[in-house]
Amino acid sequence: MRVYLAGPLFTLAERRFMAHLRDLAGALPGVFPLWPGDLFADDELAGLGHTAKQHLFRGCVRALDGCDLVAAVLDGAQVDDGTAWEAGYAYARGLPVWGLRTDCRSAGETAHSLVNCMIECSCAEVFRDVEALLAALARRARPSAGT
Repeated sequence: MRVYLAGPLFTLAERRFMAHLRDLAGALPGVFPLWPGDLFADDELAGLGHTAKQHLFRGCVRALDGCDLVAAVLDGAQVDDGTAWEAGYAYARGLPVWGLRTDCRSAGETAHSLVNCMIECSCAEVFRDVEALLAALARRARPSAGT
């Protein structure tokens, strides 16, 4: 099962968390994580100049189109805008979106919201910790592990 890992990757902490999540998911039998941080080399992007943004966009869309599920990190006072777009794109394409919200803050419109309702309602599931997400990924991958 190919899993697209959507999440912010702008700070060192974000990149480390996403890489750690990729490694944990990749250790699960039958789970093949795809993280945009691995799709592009910094020196490659620097050499593309003004066309780098289109290269990034097309590469991420291709990666999303090739996945079976999107796991989206929804932490922060506001969900990262790129992550929100990726979750919405996946939802519109009929790909399941599983959210991961480890942040203890609420950031939605109602007392029962975890994040913005458009994001939260795009998610088939929202997990509150990494272990629960990984367990669900393992269960989902298990039937297809032999195929």
